[in-house]
Parts: sequence; structure tokens; C-alpha cells
Amino acid sequence: MEKYIVKIKYIKNVTHDVLQIVTTKPDIYSFSPGQATELSINKAGWKSKKRPFTFTSLPQDSDLEFTIKTYPSHEGVTNELLKLKKDDELILHEVFGYISYKGEGIFIAGGAGVTPFISIFRHLKSINKIGNNKLIFANKTKEDIILEGEFKELLGNNFINILSQEKRVGYEYGQIDEKFIKNNQKGTNELFYICGPPPMMEAIEKYLLVLNVKEDRIIKEKF
Repeated sequence: MEKYIVKIKYIKNVTHDVLQIVTTKPDIYSFSPGQATELSINKAGWKSKKRPFTFTSLPQDSDLEFTIKTYPSHEGVTNELLKLKKDDELILHEVFGYISYKGEGIFIAGGAGVTPFISIFRHLKSINKIGNNKLIFANKTKEDIILEGEFKELLGNNFINILSQEKRVGYEYGQIDEKFIKNNQKGTNELFYICGPPPMMEAIEKYLLVLNVKEDRIIKEKF
């Protein structure tokens, strides 16, 4: 299995617990919007500790970008990422991922599960095909929303936020349930792209099947 060492060009917070990391890009390296790779840190004790992270840059970009939720309370890879700086190195492993764009639909994301959709929407914008795609984004609070300004610019009124732990004007409140999905869908033949924590994924898939959405219209990636 090929491995590539890349250097961090810059690293910054985009929310209180989400990092944006931009690295150099190997000369021969390709992925599709929505795909991910396993990353490890090129430091003693961390080289073999691989974790999956989604590319949020576009395949044609000269750099690679990752948008990564960190867990400071865990003594793991994301906590170690918080200590990195410019010119530190990461190791890229194989590219994988099951979510790819198959046509207009409703994208449903929970928290950092939105990351595969970032590259997809940026790609659609680059070819002027955002169309009537809709993003329903579930988070605990407003401060947890990743790239809120960019999604508003990309999708306008088709960017719908639902918060489970905070009531705010202009934001839906509660959990994504069968009724919420029904109020936002056009018909049972619509494509649904879903990505988030496993319990959320299972619940949403169950709601979709109850709403007579066929399994082949559901595109999913476990996060």
C-alpha cells in the first residue's frame, strides 16, 4: 500500500472544535469529491495510528484540505492534531469512500458528517450545477455549525439548520424525524445523501423507508 508524506501549509480553527488543515499535495494523487483517506501523523509513536478524514478540497486543487472535528478530551489522533503547526508532516494512506454525486437531492448531515458534502458542493459550484440541491444539517448548537457562511452562500434557502440543544430564531429546533423529512422532500423518488453518527444514520434510513423511499435512492457513508 502506497503512502505519501505531506507538509502542513497552514492550520486553523473554523469552529471551536473543528480544524481546517491544508497540506502539500503529492504529484500523482487523485480522489473524487466526497472521498476520504486515512491519515496518520509523521511523528514517533503516531505513524501507525491511522484515522479516516475526508478531503474538503477539490481534486484539481494544488493543495489538499481536510476539515476535522477534534476531541480534546480523548488522548487520540485528533487531540494530537491540535498540537501541530506549519511544516509538520502527515502521512496519507489509501483513498476510499462510498458517497459520490449521482444527481440532485437532499443531503442530510450530522455534525462532522457534513465533511464529504463540502467537496461535493464546492465541485458543483465550480461547474455551475448547484441546482436545487438541499442540505439539512443537524448540530447541537449554532457554534457547532461547520462553514455556515459558505453553505449559506452556496445554497441560500436550501441550507436548513436544525439544532438539538439551542433554540434560535431562523433555526429549526429538535431532531430530524419522519415529519421533518417529509416537510422537506419533494417526492419518494428523490435522492437522499446521508452521513453522520451511526445512530442518526440508522434512524434517518428507517424514516426514509417508512416514507417509501427505495433503498437504491439512499446514498450513505458511515461517519
